[in-house]
Amino acid sequence: MSELELIAIAKAAVPGALEKAKHYRLLNDPEQAESICLDILEVQPDHREAKVVLILALTDRFSDRGGAQRIKKARELARSIEDPYQALYYEGIVWEREGRADLKRNLPGGAAYVALRRAMDLFKQASARSTEDDAQADLRFNGCLRTIRERGLKPPDTEPSTQLLE
Repeated sequence: MSELELIAIAKAAVPGALEKAKHYRLLNDPEQAESICLDILEVQPDHREAKVVLILALTDRFSDRGGAQRIKKARELARSIEDPYQALYYEGIVWEREGRADLKRNLPGGAAYVALRRAMDLFKQASARSTEDDAQADLRFNGCLRTIRERGLKPPDTEPSTQLLE
């Protein structure tokens, strides 16, 4: 083995590695959490919880350089979750966090509004599949709506200019 090759972790190490990934996210070190989740998914490709932590770690870095690739990867991961409720919920999280990253970057043209509205649609779909005691999707929906209202966000202006050329 070359010293420049990744070292595979043992399946028995997955639970401890997952706890470390969660810990690094809480320490605001999403890059390390992402790396650990990738190691877990190498040995257990369908590990749902590792996918979820990876999605969240990717969304933590949407404002960083390379954000577009992370958004694409996070969406793909969310769609790969087998449980329909969780797939919709986590895809909603991706859209919501994209919208919030757009707000931080002060992107013009209603980009944040579009992303937050897409998140709200997904949260509404997820809510229809949730149990009565699970309000997570509803809480996220409400958070998006409050952000839209408080920030006065509007849809992008898609109307062609009506100015006459002289």
